[in-house]
Amino acid sequence: MKYVLEKVVLPSGTSIRVTNGKKITHLLVLLYCYIYFFSVGLGFESRLGCLAADWRPVLGVSPPPPALRPVLPDELLKTCQSKLKSHLKKNFDCVFQGQAKQGDPTLLNDIYTELYISEGGTGGISDEHEVRHIERALKKPAIQETTMKYSDIFTALPGKATHIRTVMTLGIAGIGKTVTVHKFILDWAEGKENQDINFIFPLPFRDLNLKKDKDFCLIQLLHDFLPEVKEFGLTQLFHSKVLFVFDGLDECRLPLDFKNDEICSDVTKTTSLDVLLTNLMKGNLFPSALIWITSRPAAASLIPPECVHRVTEIRGFNDPQKDEYFTKRFSDENLAKRIIAHVKSSRSLYIMCHIPVFCWISATVLERLFVEEHSGEIPKTLTEMYTHFLIFQTSLKNAKYLKKQETEPLKSLEADKDFVLKLGNLAFNNLKNGNLIFYEEDLRKFGINVNEASVYSGVCTEVFREDFGFYEGKVYCFIHLSVQEYLAALHQFMANTEPDLLKKTVDQALESKNGHLNLYLRFLLGLSKECSQNLFKGLLTQRKMSCNITEIVEYINSRIYENLSPEKTIYLFHCLNELNDSSLVDKVQNYLNRECLSEKDMKLTEWSALAYVLMKSAKEMDILNLKNCTLCDEGLQRMLLVIQVSRTALLNSCSLTERCCEALASILNSDSNLRVLDLSDNDLQDSGVELLSVGLENQQCKLDTLRLSNCKLTEGGCTSLASALRSNPCSHLRELDLSYNDPGDSGVTLLSDLLLDPTCKLETVRLKMCGLTERCCEALASVLTSNSSHLRELDLNNNDLQDSGVELLSTGLGNQQCKLDTLRSVLLGNRHC
Repeated sequence: MKYVLEKVVLPSGTSIRVTNGKKITHLLVLLYCYIYFFSVGLGFESRLGCLAADWRPVLGVSPPPPALRPVLPDELLKTCQSKLKSHLKKNFDCVFQGQAKQGDPTLLNDIYTELYISEGGTGGISDEHEVRHIERALKKPAIQETTMKYSDIFTALPGKATHIRTVMTLGIAGIGKTVTVHKFILDWAEGKENQDINFIFPLPFRDLNLKKDKDFCLIQLLHDFLPEVKEFGLTQLFHSKVLFVFDGLDECRLPLDFKNDEICSDVTKTTSLDVLLTNLMKGNLFPSALIWITSRPAAASLIPPECVHRVTEIRGFNDPQKDEYFTKRFSDENLAKRIIAHVKSSRSLYIMCHIPVFCWISATVLERLFVEEHSGEIPKTLTEMYTHFLIFQTSLKNAKYLKKQETEPLKSLEADKDFVLKLGNLAFNNLKNGNLIFYEEDLRKFGINVNEASVYSGVCTEVFREDFGFYEGKVYCFIHLSVQEYLAALHQFMANTEPDLLKKTVDQALESKNGHLNLYLRFLLGLSKECSQNLFKGLLTQRKMSCNITEIVEYINSRIYENLSPEKTIYLFHCLNELNDSSLVDKVQNYLNRECLSEKDMKLTEWSALAYVLMKSAKEMDILNLKNCTLCDEGLQRMLLVIQVSRTALLNSCSLTERCCEALASILNSDSNLRVLDLSDNDLQDSGVELLSVGLENQQCKLDTLRLSNCKLTEGGCTSLASALRSNPCSHLRELDLSYNDPGDSGVTLLSDLLLDPTCKLETVRLKMCGLTERCCEALASVLTSNSSHLRELDLNNNDLQDSGVELLSTGLGNQQCKLDTLRSVLLGNRHC
């Protein structure tokens, strides 16, 4: 008891005495304290002072004089909230696009454009570059996704009462994750949104990295980052609604080990920062707190799925939002219209404008060129745009910091050649592991002077710790991953003397498992063109001016002939486009314009070119009609990406076999747009349908119509289909066509059993010319009389059911439970003619 009372911290002027008749055993006090402390997840000693008020009546504690009476918890909460909101508003109400903390700031509320946020997303390692994510996203109809406002990410969807503790928001580099976080926090600080949250604690990973070698308890960490909450007691803080925001998981340099890190449930226990974070995210520490994590898709797998309650994805700007951005950016309406028109004239530029940062880059370059009435070519390719951007930023640096007014921007770039090479070397060597942020020690490894980097902040964004006032250290990053890729390519082009550099890089890019070299190679190829080199003039050596474009074009074409994945093949066409070679594409485009695909015996390379043309198209893929084309299994492999983004794929009479079915099943397993798949008149057989059924039984499958007419199916095919659909209660399949096959009466009986299952949503079944007899009619009649069946249309045309079979069906049709709207004609016996 003495120990307990000694530890109790009371306000000045109060005293403790045990009154007569109120004797308390040591055991009772200790038991009460033990239960109370650990029920809120706090250490024993850290909460003794909080119990003083609870035990005053029992211990006989005299109240303090009025002047010394402590501030009420509600008043203290409001005071701390006000200080924190003021601090966060000061740090988040402005944005400094491109150059950190330099130039005139822009109010975030003035420039913010609502981003498209969808529920769901895919993490893990991807075998394609993030630019491919953009192309795929642009083909996805918004209507099929659940969307939400950034302010509602912790709000459960209608009809779902699930508590959402941890949200992970995914998005490719530069898509707007950090700006969305800032807008969320700013709205809270201004009292506009989420006022049920008492405190928001932003803890960006790029800041946490600076403390990776230090130990903290959670309280110390918060005090270190946000001194405004120091005066707020533990009791009030951990009974408040708190949100922790961890922005930039992909920038994390902490060894997050969710499996092996020790368990920590005490907010006052000092441990390593990585252990602190894993326990906070797992819910061992401060389980009532909300957690928001943002990440690029490839790093999402660092957090176990069971620790995340909702995944959202930022899709970036849609087409109207791109126009809105440029309109907001420029007060000159005519200038905005000219820039919008130019960006739309280049499909590659317009696709990249899905990324807000690229909109800023384009606006920066095009504003200068249009305002200055630039006499040369206006950039239409990515390489040209980034080259102008580099030249512009260099001349800006010289004018602003070195007080040099260069009449020719190129001279500024020539003067900074050594620094550009160092920066490019940093970019190239960090490209393979996806590092986007750097600290002073990283710069020194590549001979970059920190002061020089600050001056050159137009290209290497310097973020001073004044953002939150946490540290005096500096963090450096490239404006966007694509800028890093461009500078890496420029470095290699200027410094690498290998004679086969381009060929070797093509091979390396194709061998990459995650496509990390894809855009880098496109920039490298773009720099090899004479028109690009003219922008640099004397900056490049004469050897670089003599690149054999014809030779590299032939080499890329030879790789297209190989058995590569659809993604890699389409990527090679992007490379050819950078080199202005469009021979194959023009040929296929001519076929499309003449609508004569079915008349041509197309080669595999031409199918790849067709896939490239269709994926690059600005139109949403509604119907992919390849009827009667000699597609074959190999050609279908080349067209998989187009099939995936199409709503309807008509592949009947395409010379397909069972070998294509595994690939098609992979589409059904994915987040595909495909709703209607017609594989009629192909030699799939039961073995092919068995492979296809793997996709049908997956809950990701959204197919509502499957046509397998004349595919040489028997009872075995029906068995696979029935099993797959029965095992997937979430199946969306409404129509199934098995006409002109040989399922037999036994196969139809299996399908009838499926139709009786209330989870089966099939409404239309076509069994035309299937060699059926009266033996299947009893099973079909049971479907007609079932209240659980959804069947509305049944096609039994050209089957010899005889009078006995028709009588059975008639019995079903006459039943009050029958919901059938259409029964297509059957072969009748004499008695029913």
